[in-house]
Amino acid sequence: MTGSWRIEYSGDRFERFLRKLPEYEQAVAVAAIERVLAVEGLAICESDWGKALGNGLYEFRVRKALSAFAGPDVGGDRKAKRPVLLRMFCTFHGDRVVLLLGGYDKKRDPSKKRQAREIDAARKELAQWERAARGH
Repeated sequence: MTGSWRIEYSGDRFERFLRKLPEYEQAVAVAAIERVLAVEGLAICESDWGKALGNGLYEFRVRKALSAFAGPDVGGDRKAKRPVLLRMFCTFHGDRVVLLLGGYDKKRDPSKKRQAREIDAARKELAQWERAARGH
């Protein structure tokens, strides 16, 4: 089911990830969140955009260029056609809320070790958020 999903962050891990990205990658990440994740929500898993990782953790996969979100003529900037390879981790809860837990630039470090480390960190962030939500 698609529609409007509210985007929230757990702690500051996701915001730190976003701030550390180069400007172009930040722009693509924000566009993908606003135009895909906030619209599709959990339905991202019915496409190449998302993957369920188990126990309530999901991976939002961004492998598009800025022009895919902003149109083919983004100020004539050739850089806008350069695809990125970002992974963002999230969960879905409540009344159509996406909780962003973390992320990384897979293009900069495509190793399986890095991916496993990032997934583990996202799982820990999710567990911490769940404990706080239960009041423990």
